[in-house]
Amino acid sequence: MFDLDLWREIYQSINKNRTRSLLSGFTVAFAILLFTILFGIANGLQNTFTEAFGDDATNSIFINSGRTTKANKGMQAGRQIQFKNNDLDYVKDEFGDKVEFITARIYKDVQASFRGEKSSYGLRGVHPDHQFIEKTNIVEGRYINKNDLDNRTKVVVIGRKIEEDLFLKTTALGKYINLSGIPYKVVGIFTDDGNDYEERTIYMPVTTSQQVYGNNDYIDQINLTYNPKMDYDEALAFSSLLTAKLKERFSVASSDQRAVRVRNMAEGTKAVGQMTFGLTVIILVIGFGTLIAGVVGISNIMIFIVKERTKEIGIRKALGASPKSIVSIILIESIIITAIAGYVGLLIGFGVIELSAPVLKDYFIKDPGVSNSLVIGATLTLIAAGAIAGYLPAKKASRIKPIVALRND
Repeated sequence: MFDLDLWREIYQSINKNRTRSLLSGFTVAFAILLFTILFGIANGLQNTFTEAFGDDATNSIFINSGRTTKANKGMQAGRQIQFKNNDLDYVKDEFGDKVEFITARIYKDVQASFRGEKSSYGLRGVHPDHQFIEKTNIVEGRYINKNDLDNRTKVVVIGRKIEEDLFLKTTALGKYINLSGIPYKVVGIFTDDGNDYEERTIYMPVTTSQQVYGNNDYIDQINLTYNPKMDYDEALAFSSLLTAKLKERFSVASSDQRAVRVRNMAEGTKAVGQMTFGLTVIILVIGFGTLIAGVVGISNIMIFIVKERTKEIGIRKALGASPKSIVSIILIESIIITAIAGYVGLLIGFGVIELSAPVLKDYFIKDPGVSNSLVIGATLTLIAAGAIAGYLPAKKASRIKPIVALRND
């Protein structure tokens, strides 16, 4: 049942002791403010890492070729290693159970035009699996398929930015785009979680690009994703085995680091995971340290408040107030101050993060923020701490005889 007199007393007590109330509230608000900002920055750094490594599948392996730096098996140094279609087939056949998706890549630069609009873009000849390795999101139409490969069809999939650049107000899907003098039908439009450069890329069947650009079976790069069931150590062992097998296939010295280069995203993923984990631990320690400091602060203040109000408690008891009502007044007052101050600290913290977001982005902190549930949980922790800190001395003080309380200095 709502007791108006009780709430009136609480209001009068808070209003009468403004300095004490403000001091209590400041301790809580400052703790929540710091807690919010610290976790917001930590989440911003995690977002930066996620974006930096989120453009490709985290279980990707990239295989590049170069020139040999050492003589081996009677072959001179400086020999150019060139991948071909049968090298891609070799990887598929040799490591079939360890490979999830696999594709070749052929890189070209082309002049693209549609009606009066034209610009230069990067072109990649790929297999259908490339969509899943690159995490390409088709928003209209479709991606390259097996039929395109088999028939060397002149079709392309273009990024959203290319559609905006060349096709202006009309859709690109189904239209013909001219690439260095050859028309190709646009069968799909995609978006990419990477930067704008990725969305200014054109994909075509690898067989078509081989026929048009050189009439050969050369490929520039082999990309694949390993079986996601592999753990970190298994993934690294697989890439080491892959490197050794390819070096053996091309008669490259095992110590030659340039001729065949295999980059496993597992290494970067683990490094980022370790960095993120370490950062999270540091932020947690600092954040909860701040929270504990707030708990200690509000506890000390509540103990002081109860001691300061010992005479008041004696008077209340002399006038017939029950121990329960005395404890209730102090607890409710503590909870109100802590809750309001916590909410103010939360608002200020969110405001600081929102205002500083553009500046923090320059320091590689993207979209800093913190979940409401986490901050509310921290606030409730402080409220509970304040309530417990106030309850124990209030309970003790409520048991003091009125005459003893009135004599208290």
